Amino acid sequence: MGFVRNRTLRTWTAAGMGGVLVCGTLAACGGGGKGKSPSSQPLKGGASASPTALGYHPLNGGHTGLHNPVLAVKVENTSPAMPQSGVSAADLVYVEQVEGGETRLMAVFSSHLPKRVGPVRSARISDLHLLPQFGRPAFAFSGVQSKMKKYIKQAPVYDISQDNGGRAYVRDNSRKIPYNLYADPKDLLKQAPKAQGPQDVGFRFGDAPEGGKPTSSFTAKWPAADMEFTWSAKDKRWLASFHGRPDMDANGGRVGGRTIVVQRAKTTRSQFHDFLGAYTPLIHTTGTGTATVYRDGKAYDAKWSRPSEDKGTTFTTADGKPLNFAPGQVWVVLVNDGKPYMP
Repeated sequence: MGFVRNRTLRTWTAAGMGGVLVCGTLAACGGGGKGKSPSSQPLKGGASASPTALGYHPLNGGHTGLHNPVLAVKVENTSPAMPQSGVSAADLVYVEQVEGGETRLMAVFSSHLPKRVGPVRSARISDLHLLPQFGRPAFAFSGVQSKMKKYIKQAPVYDISQDNGGRAYVRDNSRKIPYNLYADPKDLLKQAPKAQGPQDVGFRFGDAPEGGKPTSSFTAKWPAADMEFTWSAKDKRWLASFHGRPDMDANGGRVGGRTIVVQRAKTTRSQFHDFLGAYTPLIHTTGTGTATVYRDGKAYDAKWSRPSEDKGTTFTTADGKPLNFAPGQVWVVLVNDGKPYMP
């Protein structure tokens, strides 16, 4: 009961990785215990960073750090974690549902790094379904349930979790455990010198499509959380709020992005649960579905398509044309395809 029945096998062919990851049968681990930030620093390219043929950075549409390594970090996204550190420096931010109807972020960095990111929290199975599109990136997190460890080892990532990251992780004694673990991204990447550079993940950047509905704000909802995004013509980006309060970055400024994608994806119960017995959601990010893309103060109806987990997600208009994002930080807000649902 509660096991995912899709037993599709996928062999990852990312550089240096020949393992097999059982996709669809994986279940999440239990809970364990672009605006650029003023503190952002340019990155130096990794040894195995792969070039992009797009002419711009595939994660944010910019022209900085085209060969820099990709680093994904799991960040807590509940009230005790606020304000978070470093989120504003990410090129791409995913919002994922976790146990109890709460959410967690996966912040993806490449073009710039903040001095500090966190609070860093544990990985979930939905991460392993998202990460293969980046080739073999560095993946930072605080840990996983023991049953999850073998899947992390098989995944096409460089595991730079707290277990492997050494002095890159520190505890902030002014905050309570488990909301006080932070990491220095530059030190994290020293533990993964061969982390792959950015590659095409399906996003396209450029002029806005025709039409669109003028929108001043909108709210994304989960069973126990909500995030509101309000358009700021002055800042030319969407400013985030969490449970009605401005979502600030401890490194400076308000959290938010130039493009916010609300992607509707089927959310089901995985075979894992936390120590309280709450099942971990499994977010199905392959296949097709609908989305709403918010940019430049407008909302655009979109369709999304991702053929396999080693491919990116394309977003198109109703007539099948690529739906361009605004250059800058992108948020992909994953919500259930239907009403908020706690599996």
